[in-house]
Amino acid sequence: MTRDFVPGAPFALLSSAETAAWYAYMKVHLRLEYELNRQLRADSGISLADYHVLVALTSASGGRMRVTDLAIRIGWERSRLSHHLKRMRERGLVGTGTAAEDRRVTEVVLSEAGWETLRQAAPDHVGFVRQAFLDALEPGELTQLATLLDRVYDTLIEHGTLPRPEDHP
Repeated sequence: MTRDFVPGAPFALLSSAETAAWYAYMKVHLRLEYELNRQLRADSGISLADYHVLVALTSASGGRMRVTDLAIRIGWERSRLSHHLKRMRERGLVGTGTAAEDRRVTEVVLSEAGWETLRQAAPDHVGFVRQAFLDALEPGELTQLATLLDRVYDTLIEHGTLPRPEDHP
């Protein structure tokens, strides 16, 4: 038996305000991901996925992090990250190897080429983020948005399957 798709039907259990908020978020999320990826590829030759990995590694001591911790940090499944790291390693952006303190653990380290790629990409990327997202908000709205998104993030941690990254209180 086939069922006809009824637009909006999956969200019939949401109030109109909840549906409007969710659709507004999804519009921004999907378009922002597309535009950020497009900007990075056009201006720097890297993907948004590459950028997520590179930025996450900069926050770790020596640009080095366990693969499992990196997957948690950027919200990816470990297998997806492993495949992506292989492609980044082939381009010289990162290196991988076993951890000195535990030979069973794989670590990833930001290479000099990775650092340089990030230094080159950051100014144009930040400029685009400002132009396409931040400039749409007043200073007080930025603070309010940060507070609201932090609250949503905490709820995701509470009800989701990934643990909170160690360095994100």
